[in-house]
Amino acid sequence: MTHPEQGFDGGPDAGLLSPVRVGAPVEEAVGERAWLQAMLDAEAALARAQARLGTVPVAAAQAITAAARAERFDARALAVAARETANPVVGLVRALTGLVAAEDPQAAEYVHRGSTSQDVLDTGAMLVCARALHLIGADLLRTAEDLAVLAREHADTVMAGRTLALHAVPTTFGLKAAGWRQLVLDAAARVSAVRASLPVSLGGAAGTLAGYLEYADTGPAAAHDEEEYPDRLAEAFAAETGLARPVLPWHTLRTPVADTAAALAFTTGALGKFAVDVQVLVRTEIGEAAEPDVAGRGSSSAMPHKRNPVLSTLIRSAALQVPPLAAGLTQCLVAEDERPAGVWHAEWLLLRECLRLAGGAAWTAAELARGLTPDPRRMLRNLALTGGQVTTERLAAALAPRLGRARAKDLLSEASLTADRANRPLVRVLLELPEVSRHFTEGELADLFDPTTYTGAARALVSRVLSEPPAPLLSDKQEEI
Repeated sequence: MTHPEQGFDGGPDAGLLSPVRVGAPVEEAVGERAWLQAMLDAEAALARAQARLGTVPVAAAQAITAAARAERFDARALAVAARETANPVVGLVRALTGLVAAEDPQAAEYVHRGSTSQDVLDTGAMLVCARALHLIGADLLRTAEDLAVLAREHADTVMAGRTLALHAVPTTFGLKAAGWRQLVLDAAARVSAVRASLPVSLGGAAGTLAGYLEYADTGPAAAHDEEEYPDRLAEAFAAETGLARPVLPWHTLRTPVADTAAALAFTTGALGKFAVDVQVLVRTEIGEAAEPDVAGRGSSSAMPHKRNPVLSTLIRSAALQVPPLAAGLTQCLVAEDERPAGVWHAEWLLLRECLRLAGGAAWTAAELARGLTPDPRRMLRNLALTGGQVTTERLAAALAPRLGRARAKDLLSEASLTADRANRPLVRVLLELPEVSRHFTEGELADLFDPTTYTGAARALVSRVLSEPPAPLLSDKQEEI
């Protein structure tokens, strides 16, 4: 019997069922090796922070940092060992200590000094988040830039506005693109703000930092002030990692994770709005836009003529997955005691999946925005499908002073129904009504029926939003961690 994995070299999670993130930069940034390296970075940064304060020898911190390279560890072996301890840090510390001891036996005494598994894993998680959010933020800004180009170029490209799936009144493609851009910028601002606030984790066994203090008194420079040392250590640890300094140890105060989840859920929702609008516009019977034309992309296994909207489909898939995953992370705020049994552990995979789905969506959205091609001629043709009924709001406003608002609305509703049933242009039906013909000539009605002159403040709205520079994003000023 052939083993189901025989001949399969893609690994246990090659992305076969998650194509939205396959090949995206975020995939590597949140992969197994990235998490391993982040935890090692946390261990090394902690040793360097303690060396700054004189509680760990500088040479020991250097030896720990030199050994803390993911390629020197067997991730699978660490994963298997984690089944016996419920987290991967215990085995990682043991393996790191062994590597350091092989090079510098004395330095091995200072690995993980005074620390606890949660400090290392949570700090590592924040490093992974910071690195992934850096990528996501950059892709969001690229998307926003290309949507701004579309908005500017099509500020006067008239199309049918749709409400509840039906033609409503005219709008412009530029205003639609400006709306997509605004949502993307809102997402970028949230991602940036969260990234700037991601903290190191420093609490020790139960959030009191007792172990750090105890070992500080036995280090090279003993007799540290118990009130000052925790603050100084947190400051040094934050400086070594590039993360923020926490107000309190947050082992069971899961604000950083919940905030990250919320930002990622909003991000995929914003991108999902862009994607679902594109899916409407590319429908065969609508045809008002097209995704980038790439050879072989969007082909069907059964229908050679099809070119499916792959990019928007991938983005929408992420937008549907991340919010429920984020809800799971928010639920983990309900964490008992000073370290919960199972709640903390439940976060890890949910967080990674949110990061890589949102990252894949942002990367895909940047490509979609860059290559999206609107079809103004098709938009004009579709505007004519209702025989001028997309301007009935304008007609009602024009008739109201003459007939009264209620009568004008009723008359137009009746005339629109008659036009639909008889398959006639609405303007012809209205010209046959004395209540209308006595007030308007055929030419005047034709002008009122022109949808290209009834776009309200669309151009002004686009001009205003594009003339105002986006609020400065913190991620613009932050270096990659």
